[in-house]
Amino acid sequence: MPRAKVEARTVFVCQACGGRSRKWTGQCPECRDWNTLVEEPEAAAPAAGDDARYGGLAGRAEVRRYSEIDVENAARVPSGFGEFDRVLGGGIVPGSMVLVGGEPGIGKSTLLLQVAARIAAAAGPVLYASGEESEQQVKERGQRLDVGDPDLYLLAETCLERLLEAVDRVRPRLLVVDSIQTIYSLNLASAPGSVGQVREAATHLLFGAKRRNLPTILVGHVTKDGSLAGPKVLEHVVDTVLYFEGERHHSHRVVRAVKNRFGAVSELGVFEMTGAGLVAVSNPSRLFLSDRAAGVPGSVVLCSLEGTRPILVEVQALVSTGAYGTARRMASGIDHNRLSLLLAVLEKRAGLGLAGEDVFVNVAGGLAIDEPAADLGVVAAVASSLRGRGVRPGTAVFGEVGLGGEVRGTPQAGLRVREAAQLGFTRCVMPEVNRGRETADAGCETVGVESVEDALDALLAVS
Repeated sequence: MPRAKVEARTVFVCQACGGRSRKWTGQCPECRDWNTLVEEPEAAAPAAGDDARYGGLAGRAEVRRYSEIDVENAARVPSGFGEFDRVLGGGIVPGSMVLVGGEPGIGKSTLLLQVAARIAAAAGPVLYASGEESEQQVKERGQRLDVGDPDLYLLAETCLERLLEAVDRVRPRLLVVDSIQTIYSLNLASAPGSVGQVREAATHLLFGAKRRNLPTILVGHVTKDGSLAGPKVLEHVVDTVLYFEGERHHSHRVVRAVKNRFGAVSELGVFEMTGAGLVAVSNPSRLFLSDRAAGVPGSVVLCSLEGTRPILVEVQALVSTGAYGTARRMASGIDHNRLSLLLAVLEKRAGLGLAGEDVFVNVAGGLAIDEPAADLGVVAAVASSLRGRGVRPGTAVFGEVGLGGEVRGTPQAGLRVREAAQLGFTRCVMPEVNRGRETADAGCETVGVESVEDALDALLAVS
């Protein structure tokens, strides 16, 4: 008698959280996201005692006394870009895994090819594995970037097992995988980019990085809402998560750290996109203020802090009479809900009539500011536009605004004031509680304010 055909069992896997379900539902029962369940073949359970899949990847670890640990071999590897090293905390840590995400076409591959070429020229062989482009396409980009002839190896491969074989042959000082969503393992039957394949590839690359003490950089795709695609476990596996940001209509690009086991988070690196590739910007404040027209109503210079770096940016506001029944509030570069809160404070505590006015706020240059110290800059810009009166040239501001109309203190006030003084600003309006020894010798006149009314009087008073 013919043998009965055994049907392959399938399971529905959430592409956001990795949750599994036996049947399809519109909403994931675990993370509650909609339309994220995808049907995948169910992997066979390993036999008892079968550790061939993961058991030998990391090797056997020995218990060692804390005082016997040698850190000399863990010296960071400079990338050749001071801005990139700043975001990483001083350079690339051997054995670490870095995940770089960003919008398509923002310049991730350009930056990493430049980094790979510089490390190859200074430290030794680098393997650049591209699953989205051929070797010829990568080399054409390298010729446009004028990377020279470094000790750089290119590999157009999407199979994880063959990629690891190439790593064993080349023994590189750095491995770049572009991108993790294109890598698939022969052990799984699911499609590349699925939760199972991304988790499998990331796990093998992680164990390989730790065993070989090989720093590895992964490129990750992003979703429509700007977050990294794939399961959230991918961000937990890696040591550092970097976001590559920027506007297509601006030449500057920003690399921001949102997770870093070897340095401070929220650090910022600024680059400028040129015909010869990305160029590090050592003074971002001059870049963001280069096109500013001083004395224009609605324009205020804000002393912002990104990680440990002070950056001066221009906050613009436009207040106009609403043409319809409901006033419009639009924000670019700051949180929309924070703008609504600050407008309510201006109405209630400062007596400004904004109920029927359209309010538009923008951070010039496309930079996103999310720290509370930006409140005073937004408040001052809106009031300046409403009254039609410009802020005195050479003035910078910072401070957090509370619901009671009070101006609260902010950290690193002296660092902000010194940055403003170095760029030629002569006056800084700031919280009164921050005035002291730290800001006294900064080379800039400081004006302390305790409330929104005091700040508007100091900024918009007719001289």
